Amino acid sequence: MTGVTVGAEPVATTDLLILGGGPAGLTAAIYAARAGVKTLVLERQMTGGQIATSERVENFPGFPDGVGGMELLELFKQQALHFGAEIREIEEAEDFVPGAPHRVVTGSGTYGGHAVIIATGLDPQGLGCDGEDRFRGRGVSYCATCDGAFFRDRTVAVVGGGNSAVEEALFLTRFARKVYLIHRRDKLRADFVLQKRALENPKIEALWTAQVREVRGEDKVEAVLVDFADRQETREIPVDGVFLYVGQRPNTGFVKEVLQMDQSGFIMTTHLLATNLAGVYAAGDCRFNPMKQVVWAAAEGALAAQQAGKYLEEAGVCRLDVEHD
Repeated sequence: MTGVTVGAEPVATTDLLILGGGPAGLTAAIYAARAGVKTLVLERQMTGGQIATSERVENFPGFPDGVGGMELLELFKQQALHFGAEIREIEEAEDFVPGAPHRVVTGSGTYGGHAVIIATGLDPQGLGCDGEDRFRGRGVSYCATCDGAFFRDRTVAVVGGGNSAVEEALFLTRFARKVYLIHRRDKLRADFVLQKRALENPKIEALWTAQVREVRGEDKVEAVLVDFADRQETREIPVDGVFLYVGQRPNTGFVKEVLQMDQSGFIMTTHLLATNLAGVYAAGDCRFNPMKQVVWAAAEGALAAQQAGKYLEEAGVCRLDVEHD
């Protein structure tokens, strides 16, 4: 990587700049670096993405007994580093300037890439109810894997009905004495095997057609106020913590002015993952696709890296190591 100057602003430029250190971004780094492309990954937090918060991944090939989310992503990271990719953490993309090279502005500087892969994933979406913001970090959490141990022998509520909500409810039973699973519908959306485990777990009580109206407490969470649509009843349920899994939004705000997106903010691409900007590709959960799974994100990362490599070679930026293709 070389240092160049645009005006008075230093720019670090590499062949391929990858934004996001989750399954899509790290797989792209593995494929690109292995093919001889100078590759830099920028991750706004610590590498891992959403899957790092999963206590166990059971459907990624090669792990018949399952594997911890953090463990799996650490293997991704070490493999990318092994092939020569550079990874910089705590580097959040704040702005994107198209050009030759494209430039990405972070809090610590500006990075250039002759090609860019955007793999910035999703952010958790809150309920927007009274008390949520007030008690964030004081009983309101979006990550059971991160905070579950703080609720040993306590009562907690998990809000949501998809895979993430049910997985985290099951995980919390390792610590909490009771877990309320609050869902606005009369049945869960999670995979059948997860539903079965949750509904058969004696520590989990499902509350159906229920919506949290308010999170209550003094200095920390003490209760949730829940509306039950089926019987037009409102109950205050004592809990020590609330874990929210009610949806996610793509982390694409920094490119909303330059890339084509759908109404939900997902990046639109061709079937080969190219965006409307030459040399810019998108992969994983930030892209419009039908399946938010690790295996899908990894596959898209591999395809994006292949396409970015071809673009760089055709542009004369680098020559791919064909023995590694």
